[in-house]
Amino acid sequence: MERILCISTYEKGQDFLRACAEAGVRPTLLTVDKLRNANWPREALEDLSTMPENLTSEQILNTASWMARGRRFDRVVALDEFDLEIAAEIREHWRLPGMGVTTTAFYRDKLAMRTGARDRGFPVPEFCRVLNYDQLRVYVAEVPAPWLLKPRTSASALGIRKIRDPEQLWRTLDELGDRQSHFVLERFVPGEIFHVDSIVSEGNVVFSTAHQYGRPPMQVMHEGGVFTTRTVDRASRDWTELTALNARLAPAFGLGHGVTHAEYIKAHADGKFYFLEIAARVGGAFIADLVEASTRVNLWREWARLEVAQLRGERYVLPAVTENYAGSVLCLSHTADPDTSAFDAPEIVYRMKKHHHAGLIVCSDRAQRVAELLEDYSARFAKMFLATMPAPEKPTA
Repeated sequence: MERILCISTYEKGQDFLRACAEAGVRPTLLTVDKLRNANWPREALEDLSTMPENLTSEQILNTASWMARGRRFDRVVALDEFDLEIAAEIREHWRLPGMGVTTTAFYRDKLAMRTGARDRGFPVPEFCRVLNYDQLRVYVAEVPAPWLLKPRTSASALGIRKIRDPEQLWRTLDELGDRQSHFVLERFVPGEIFHVDSIVSEGNVVFSTAHQYGRPPMQVMHEGGVFTTRTVDRASRDWTELTALNARLAPAFGLGHGVTHAEYIKAHADGKFYFLEIAARVGGAFIADLVEASTRVNLWREWARLEVAQLRGERYVLPAVTENYAGSVLCLSHTADPDTSAFDAPEIVYRMKKHHHAGLIVCSDRAQRVAELLEDYSARFAKMFLATMPAPEKPTA
């Protein structure tokens, strides 16, 4: 029997696990102790093992290797971004196919992905590693403020700081101490933020769909507010340029097969798209549900089908795709279980069920209708549900 070891320190990827089992590949899940009783599809799992949080890479490697004494695993898959590195280390240690440590860095480390994009000719905002102070002095003298100081391996907008002048930069670096080399400094580019979610097979993007955020994720994360994102009009220039750029970039760093979530910014200054970041995972914030609503493509299930096809030496075939438009509206709620029944448009296809969150997904065959609904609903969400809290230091889901 073929087996896949799945690692996830957050509760996600249930559809991946189910799809593996449906294909005749029994997954084993390695997660953390606090998620032992989470909503995992136990009927699909051959085994569920847990470990304490905050183990070292060596301890996790030893745990997985101990598990492998009784089962022969053919593949190792990280279901969450924060587990990508350890999955790569295990693959290298066991000599299994898939991304190794160096390739994984291009989809995880913001300095690596920026360097890789620049070296391959993709447009990126000017950046500088936080390492050599002479190099930093030249950078701040030549690149106008403000700048963004970004953690190299955090997901989403976690830990990003906006730096307005050199004095603030040096003061912040002093506060960071030995941790400062784990950051990258980047020019702040005002513009509109987009994300493109893709499926890569045999080194080519075989499916992608582009969406535009309402407010930048960094702004929502640090200032609070209602999060929205919606499908880009497929007849627009933005769609054409984004999908073409992403088709070249997503596999350019070495991903042979898998899924990607990439973000780009359309600069107000020149109207051009610049690469921001990419991850070899399914997007968070219910983006998988959003993509499925508009295209009928479940990214989790297709990722599993990709892994199984690659394992068996078979050709992956994308299912039929629809071309509707979808949008989501989501915010923290001041009530534990917010009631969204007052929102009754027939275009509503999904109501999110998450503690202290209010959220909806709408779908239509017209991009303009989705935009109208999001504009209305985001304003009403702000009045009815919106709660704010300081940005977390670590992701919560």
